[in-house]
Amino acid sequence: MSRSGQADGVGRQLAFPLGQSSVLTAARFIPAASNVAARAWLARPQWPDGRLWLWGAPGTGKTHLLTIWAQQHSAKILDARDFVSHAKAERIRIAGHVAIDNADQAGDEATLLHLLNDAMAQGDRVLMVGRLPPSRTKCVLADLASRLRATATTATSEPEDELRARLLLSLLAGRQLVVSQQVTDWLWRHLPRTGNALVEAVQRLDDAALAQGVPITRALALSVLPDLLQPDE
Repeated sequence: MSRSGQADGVGRQLAFPLGQSSVLTAARFIPAASNVAARAWLARPQWPDGRLWLWGAPGTGKTHLLTIWAQQHSAKILDARDFVSHAKAERIRIAGHVAIDNADQAGDEATLLHLLNDAMAQGDRVLMVGRLPPSRTKCVLADLASRLRATATTATSEPEDELRARLLLSLLAGRQLVVSQQVTDWLWRHLPRTGNALVEAVQRLDDAALAQGVPITRALALSVLPDLLQPDE
């Protein structure tokens, strides 16, 4: 990778929250029906025009899949939110495959467009991940909008119950949190049936337990997750 011969903020590896990058491995990914289509697309040796857009709700495994693909293909991982405008001679240039997270929230559309054009010229592949599909991603640059509309897409859906249960345990293990089975079972029954809710709940519980110096219990969950917890059916 080079940008006038040197790498800087735009071209740095995606900065994951502390401890997350070590969790986002192929061994820790949980395959399920909700991500089977995405996994099939990512396993293909080629994509139309070398581009693929993976979209879905938060907490459905998109960044995990992006990281696995990048590891398997020695791709550079970028966060599109970090893109900033540069003079043409100074813009970021990357040799090799690219994995771009938060592609639907690009800080600078020209940077994203140049990356797509360079990859196509070099015969490299680009994996883009976002919460929205290209058809619902707002673009000011007409050329970028055209590129994205012509990009193959796949999606993840909300996790099924079995995956939600395993995801909750995986999130707790990823943060090295020791929680009794009674509490994890209770959390699983009372949290919304979305991956994003599980991610947010575990983060809040971890932060609260660390700040208060207490274990994760039902009482702690009731105090920090009042807006997420659902009553018994």
